[in-house]
Amino acid sequence: MLQTIPLEFYLILSAIMFMLGVIGVIVRRNAIVIFMSIEMMLNAVNLTLVSFSQFMGDSAGQIFVFFVMAVAAAEAAVGLAIVLALFRKKQTVYVDEVNVLKW
Repeated sequence: MLQTIPLEFYLILSAIMFMLGVIGVIVRRNAIVIFMSIEMMLNAVNLTLVSFSQFMGDSAGQIFVFFVMAVAAAEAAVGLAIVLALFRKKQTVYVDEVNVLKW
């Protein structure tokens, strides 16, 4: 007999992951950690999309996951470029110590 994991478990895990990402963005001041927290939030959304896609028996949610993954890859590339430029200019990656309007 095959037992499946209920949809609610996936949604609770996704909500926990999303909230940890929000807390990471709010609390941390390191730009790299902030980008990692945003990635965690995007992965929580991906988990929700895949869970509902499986629950409903439709593949549309899994197609949306590919778009979210493309956005996450672009965000990681642009974010890393911004962090590198910031570090070269100001010698720090802490967002509290940087005022980008006065370069």
